Amino acid sequence: MGSTAHTSNVTELILTGLFQDPEVQRACFVVFLPVYLATVVGNGLIVLTVRVSKSLHSPMYFFLSYLSLVEISYSSTIVPKVITDLLTKIKTITLQGCITQIFFFHFFGVAEILLLTVMAYDRYVAICKPLHYTTIMSRSVCHSLVAGSWLGGLVHSMIQILITVRLPFCGPNVIDHYFCDLHPLFKIACTDTFVEGIIVLVNSLIAVVAFLLLISSYVVILVHLRNHSAEGRRKALSTCASHITVVILFFGPAIFLYLRPSSTFTEDKLVAVFYTVITPMLNPVIYTLRNAEVKNAMRRLWDKIVNSAVERQ
Repeated sequence: MGSTAHTSNVTELILTGLFQDPEVQRACFVVFLPVYLATVVGNGLIVLTVRVSKSLHSPMYFFLSYLSLVEISYSSTIVPKVITDLLTKIKTITLQGCITQIFFFHFFGVAEILLLTVMAYDRYVAICKPLHYTTIMSRSVCHSLVAGSWLGGLVHSMIQILITVRLPFCGPNVIDHYFCDLHPLFKIACTDTFVEGIIVLVNSLIAVVAFLLLISSYVVILVHLRNHSAEGRRKALSTCASHITVVILFFGPAIFLYLRPSSTFTEDKLVAVFYTVITPMLNPVIYTLRNAEVKNAMRRLWDKIVNSAVERQ
């Protein structure tokens, strides 16, 4: 491979999109736009509520506000472009734009995985070591855990990008997907990407390790709860239930896609829709519906806004 091979002469890529039928695309537009707006508004409300409510200053809500922030960023990396593409016949993206999208998609994706793991650890400490909770989950520890989640996402993303930037693209420029991701991009590189594929797989093991930590923390919690009263068990499980739901919704599709050989199934695209478009919208719903504290705080915030608006008039 001489140096000439690495001068990629492909500067623009064409995305095949989710569906070919213009009618179906318009229908998707009608669905995706409100879903995206609901994602931004719903998660934004959680961030705002946690910031201004004095009753939501525990570590659990501190992490939840950052999770919501990640959800908005993660969704915004993919969905606005998808929505606008649904109205265009030929969907294009520059090679740099594609690599930028991959970077942020993986950065926010892994930051979310690590935050969910941190939240599981928080639940474990709260339920299994309640007397030491305030000392273990001190403010500085919480800040460090959030910073660590962002840092983990950054390192993971840098590795993915460093191996992608070096690939030569000289031939076909059509990506069979509705956004830029590593596997579809590797398919059109004009060199063998077996080694890169292995690196991506190994780099994605961070998700598996996080997932195993999550599962084991919940196993420990469940074992620990056997000694609690029925009421104590019910209360502890209700705070965990929403978190477990979010974890399953997020990890299920992601594990299905990344931890097996890549393929060209349409199902892959539909599974990806689930965790790029749908899940970020569901998180605020899941957390607020199951949580009286968040609901009450939101109600108080809303009353405050309404009252101040009335007073201004």
